[in-house]
Amino acid sequence: MSIENDLALISDFDKNYCLQVFLPLPVAFVKGKGSYLYDTQGTKYLDMIGGIAVNSLGHGNPKLTSAISKQAKDLIHCCNYYYIPQRSELAYRLCRASFADKAFFCNSGTEANEAAIKLARGYFHYKEQDKFEIITAEKSFHGRTYGAMSATGQEKFSKPFEPIVPGFKYVPFNDIDALKLAITPKTAAIMLELIQGESGVNPADVEYIKEIRKICTEKDILLIFDEVQTGIGRTGKMFCYQQYGVTPDIMTLAKGLGGGVPIGAMLCTDEASKGFKPGDHGSTFGGNPLACAAGIAVMEYFGETNLLDNVNQVSVVLFEKLNKLKNKYSCIKSIRGMGLLIGIEFDDSIIASGLREELFRNGFLVSSIGRSVIRIAPPLIITKIQATQFVKALGSLLSTRMGAKPNPILNAIKNIGRKEAPAVSSLSEQKPDDTKPALPAPDDEDDF
Repeated sequence: MSIENDLALISDFDKNYCLQVFLPLPVAFVKGKGSYLYDTQGTKYLDMIGGIAVNSLGHGNPKLTSAISKQAKDLIHCCNYYYIPQRSELAYRLCRASFADKAFFCNSGTEANEAAIKLARGYFHYKEQDKFEIITAEKSFHGRTYGAMSATGQEKFSKPFEPIVPGFKYVPFNDIDALKLAITPKTAAIMLELIQGESGVNPADVEYIKEIRKICTEKDILLIFDEVQTGIGRTGKMFCYQQYGVTPDIMTLAKGLGGGVPIGAMLCTDEASKGFKPGDHGSTFGGNPLACAAGIAVMEYFGETNLLDNVNQVSVVLFEKLNKLKNKYSCIKSIRGMGLLIGIEFDDSIIASGLREELFRNGFLVSSIGRSVIRIAPPLIITKIQATQFVKALGSLLSTRMGAKPNPILNAIKNIGRKEAPAVSSLSEQKPDDTKPALPAPDDEDDF
């Protein structure tokens, strides 16, 4: 039995047989290509959320799909009783690309954060020091398992499931004085997102992060950066900490690392790695050949193309054009973020979830956070033309909502993302660097 092309049946089965913890829009996607997704009717949408920063190489990337297919034919799973070549290679690649000396693989970002929390406490246990408290930030998000949920500085995620894991303190983000007051002789680690994603895309101040690094070094406190959402090229460098010029002791990754295949990683220094001894931590599926083959393909793609250049170039276009919208429409309060992780905050005249649905009806996929923020985190292969089309669509919708003079763009973009959408020229103007080829243009670029 196949229900793939029957949206009504898909929806019925979901409501009757799936635990209702999501609130899906009335669509089911059955195919992806480049920066686009296609639904059961063949309707095309520009994916401006990328699986929530997961589909780093877009959909159907030939290098990634080839690596997954080949590995699936050879060996999908092998338990960690034995050496796993793909795990060893991916660990090597990540450590060589970062500050880290050691890597541990798991299946998700929340598991990576669980590993980081355990490692920090284990580190001081083996040093025979009574240090176990971990300071995190208010409005942070570190995951939904008990340890990661307890580290999360948003009560709405933990309140129904109390009591939470003890030993966590929460301080206002970007407030160095509050953080200093929270430190005690029992403080083991400070755990932070460099850009808080799930509370509205809020970047940390550079000086704040630099001062925290200094404090951690002086007081023998481990510094953990949660880069589950910001790592793997999302902000224009391979890892967001490189944007701040500050090196952590422990870093967590997931999302974009597998390009869509579930994988998480915790990276650390040799010194921090002393927090685990054989048997202290593990994972049945973590580091399996299939997931690691995907991770290797993603890392190789960065090395073989100008993908980071593309992130930075498209980011400039998005910020410039979004800020022009901000200057035009007073309902936009701020544009913030870094690279291709951007939050657009609105005033009370705009409900973000409603705007998300309007964009969806016009062929653009975004996420909404709370009442007021639209978040975009598109595939890193997105082009300048695609980014411009999104901003035009957003501007036209705002023009209509704010009662502005009718905008001719609205008619032009009304069916963008649909099969009958008018053709535009493909983006081939980006100049590659001297050593890496330009990103291959999606086959269907001129269909948009």
